[in-house]
Amino acid sequence: MALFRLNIEWSDSSNNTLVYKYPFKKSGREVNNKSTLTVRESQCAVFVYKGQVADVFGPGLYDLKTDIFPILTKLAAWKYAFETPITLDVYFVNTKQFTDVKWGTQNPIMMRDPEFGVIRVRGFGAFAFKVDDPTVFMKELFGTDSSFVTSDIVSYLKTMLVSALTDALGESKVSALDLAGNTLEFNEIVKRSIQSKFNEIGLKLTNLFIENMSVPAEVEKALDERSKLGILGDKTDVMMKVAAAEAMKDAAKNEGNPMASAGVSIGAGLGMGQMFAEAFKSTAQSAPAEAKGGKKCSACGATIASGAKFCSECGAKQNAKSFCTECGAEVEGSAKFCPSCGKKL
Repeated sequence: MALFRLNIEWSDSSNNTLVYKYPFKKSGREVNNKSTLTVRESQCAVFVYKGQVADVFGPGLYDLKTDIFPILTKLAAWKYAFETPITLDVYFVNTKQFTDVKWGTQNPIMMRDPEFGVIRVRGFGAFAFKVDDPTVFMKELFGTDSSFVTSDIVSYLKTMLVSALTDALGESKVSALDLAGNTLEFNEIVKRSIQSKFNEIGLKLTNLFIENMSVPAEVEKALDERSKLGILGDKTDVMMKVAAAEAMKDAAKNEGNPMASAGVSIGAGLGMGQMFAEAFKSTAQSAPAEAKGGKKCSACGATIASGAKFCSECGAKQNAKSFCTECGAEVEGSAKFCPSCGKKL
């Protein structure tokens, strides 16, 4: 029986095929020593005999002879060096990178924030992967289908990635305020923690990008309020008083009871005035003593009367110069009138 020449190859015209099963036509699934195998760059060919992965070939042109099939020759127990055709399956595995695979948190991730308590965080980005070990990938994921595309596995990979991200957020204990400034660090943490999971199925995570980490709208609003209060000073009493004022304003908008609304509105106006007066009272009280006509001791720095000749704290004698009690200008000790405003001293 004459043996025909068969060239086994795959020209990949897609951008999402991971595994392609070679379709034997004229010869069924029989391969002989007249056949050749062409494997292009970013491909490898896997020969499967009776359901077992045998030999794997990288890029190149091969004459199919018995001596290049060490595992297959042993499995088939050949005696006649391919003179008798053998029945097997040939699969081409795409080993190029599959890039820009979008991912995102379908449900928000719960995390404990040191400042806001338990909050929900969402994230999204992209990643890239490739087949790193064709034998492991064929055994763990592919099976016996005629083809395998990225959509068959992307959902599973996204689940693995979000699980690793959730774990990284929980262990980092980073505040929601600092999430945006730590995306690169999270990239590396998640890549390290998830790489072993990819290796278990014959894949490699080549790149991971966390483009954004966001918090719920109510948390963003709270951050905006905190920034607004920062103008008044980062003081607890100011924050509490302004919050109470906002509550009064909201209560005054209640249209259910006109009299109550009127009363709350009047109370809100009076209360707000009182609260803001108290809020800024400490600022007025902390004004420098020089503005009130006082001066500081030249020895210990204590505040003393502008005309004092000795310090009431340390007893040190003061300089002969003094300050005008009207405008605060510096005058000589013997001057009877202020040279700036003319007030009699």
